Amino acid sequence: MAIELYRDKTHACLMFTDLMEEDGQAVQCNQFLIVDHGTGAIIDPGGNLAFNELFMGMTRHFPPQKLSYVIASHADPDIIASLDRWMTSTKASLVISRIWERFAPHFTKVGKTEDRVIGVPDSGARLPLGQSELILLPAHFMHSEGNFHFYDPISRILFTGDLAVSMTSGAEARKPVVNVKAHIPRMEAFHRRYMVSNKILRLWTKMARRLDVQMLVPQHGAPIMGKRAVEDFYCWIENLECGIDVFNESNYQIPDAQIDPATRQIRAAPLSALA
Repeated sequence: MAIELYRDKTHACLMFTDLMEEDGQAVQCNQFLIVDHGTGAIIDPGGNLAFNELFMGMTRHFPPQKLSYVIASHADPDIIASLDRWMTSTKASLVISRIWERFAPHFTKVGKTEDRVIGVPDSGARLPLGQSELILLPAHFMHSEGNFHFYDPISRILFTGDLAVSMTSGAEARKPVVNVKAHIPRMEAFHRRYMVSNKILRLWTKMARRLDVQMLVPQHGAPIMGKRAVEDFYCWIENLECGIDVFNESNYQIPDAQIDPATRQIRAAPLSALA
């Protein structure tokens, strides 16, 4: 079932949180549909696990055949592994960083993306959508080399991809967060590992504060809602050490542990092998 993040007479933002079975084999993902004056865009449509449910769920709100854009924050499998099926079932163009423009066709059959890819420069751009637009904001190295976030000036929602992610179930992702301090334990480990450096987080935060943001909506986990909560997130993330800030020589050693193919477990090397 879609969650209405925003709706007025001509504009709507919908979020899908639970389109795949939560059996622990794949990470929970959110997908988004934005419609303005009859023009539609899907943001981060996900992999094949979500395609059928998203396509059918979308038809209740917007005809897929009229979809104008499939917009990808970056090129990870949980973002656009279903690209071939979207290129087959709609006439939409793929909007993605120029860095990934020639990699994305590897998700499709030959020729499916010909003349259907809009490459976004590193500096970002404004993408027309109906009688409005989406602002494609630079978010490089958060965590992908070519990465964008998407600001909708009508709803004042900032779609943040892998930033502001929390580890939750699809059901939990439906409930917006207003207390960021209590929410940090669900975000911290992910951000320390997946964000590249504090420098990047500070640069992004300085840019984001120039926007009127009412809600931060990540690709995994729950939205962060309200001016106070958004500012609390900014204050936390701009001071977070992560990525190369916390890696050192100990992370780059020749390994001794062994993989057991039968059990798929990692086993420490015998003491004799370490002598």
